[in-house]
Amino acid sequence: MLGASAAELAIDFHVWEHARLSATSDTGSKPVVTRFAPSPTGFLHIGGARTALFNLLFARHHGGKFLLRIEDTDRARSTEPAIAAILDGMRWLDLDWDGDEVYQFSRAARHAEVAHEMLAGGHAYKCFATAEELEAMRAGQRANKQPLRYDGRWRDRDASEAPEGAPFVIRLKAPREGSVTIDDRVQGSVTVNNSELDDMVLLRSDGTPTYMLAVVVDDHDMGVTHIIRGDDHLNNAFRQLPIYRAMGWEEPSYAHIPLIHGADGAKLSKRHGALGVDAYRDELGLLPEAVSNYLLRLGWGHGDDEIISREQAIEWFDLAGVGKSPSRFDLKKLENLNGHYIRASDDARLAELVAKRLPFEITEAQSTLLTAAMPSLKPRAARSQ
Repeated sequence: MLGASAAELAIDFHVWEHARLSATSDTGSKPVVTRFAPSPTGFLHIGGARTALFNLLFARHHGGKFLLRIEDTDRARSTEPAIAAILDGMRWLDLDWDGDEVYQFSRAARHAEVAHEMLAGGHAYKCFATAEELEAMRAGQRANKQPLRYDGRWRDRDASEAPEGAPFVIRLKAPREGSVTIDDRVQGSVTVNNSELDDMVLLRSDGTPTYMLAVVVDDHDMGVTHIIRGDDHLNNAFRQLPIYRAMGWEEPSYAHIPLIHGADGAKLSKRHGALGVDAYRDELGLLPEAVSNYLLRLGWGHGDDEIISREQAIEWFDLAGVGKSPSRFDLKKLENLNGHYIRASDDARLAELVAKRLPFEITEAQSTLLTAAMPSLKPRAARSQ
């Protein structure tokens, strides 16, 4: 899909339109469409997997669609192995998305088109400030202990004042007066004064779109109705809403879920065991249903239930059950939960998983013997290694 043709893009739009027409919501006729949009700069992080799970469950609960978008606009850091790792991790956890995955970079022309529409409509402007001028501006702000924010020096100037042929970026003409309130489905009512925001860049001087623009255009074109993502993106919502409003597009419903912390309360990092999903499978020997069940209970609950099947999760899941406080990742609890799923697993399946980890290929007779030994091995096991 990288560098997709017009025909491939047409297929993408057909998938999105199908999603919009065929899904239904229990709150009205408008279909529910969610999405997971990882950046392929590394493995599928455990926090990203939980975000994908919440999006999938919300969509399935409401009879809607769950879409996948690979945000590969950072060409220097996006890699094919990372994309493969993300897709592999999602398939292992049975996070089955609807239609084909969409690659953001292939839609750069569409993103630029919207930027120019906003420019023509007076909702954006050309900024000819040089890198040196902007650095001097930031240096002055730092010296005066002011927020580092673009000062709008080209906001009301005519482009004819710039030297002929000078490079420029296209900036959003963000509202400066008043405030914006988002009724977040998890965080509640959140208000930000417009004076705290600046005129962010929509289109770089080389004509490439910024992440902020691309996300909004893609969410609109994909028909996304509910944006469920980490609360580290909450500020982005306030910066992105002016694009929706400038284009006259319907705004999505937001739900910003708290991040996962380590057992010590600090932001989750590798020292807490924050590995990629593939490591939980390949290095720790965990079962996908155990990881999925554990991720579901990180920040969401249904009474005192701990063991929750995917079918039950779809039936019960809604955003009202998501807490506002960060959840704490505990590898020991995950391993204990994995032990439950090992004991409930088919003996032949477990024997096959164990056989794959052996440094040699076992014979059919050895496989039969290994399977027969499972009833004795399962009660004491926490991993399938």
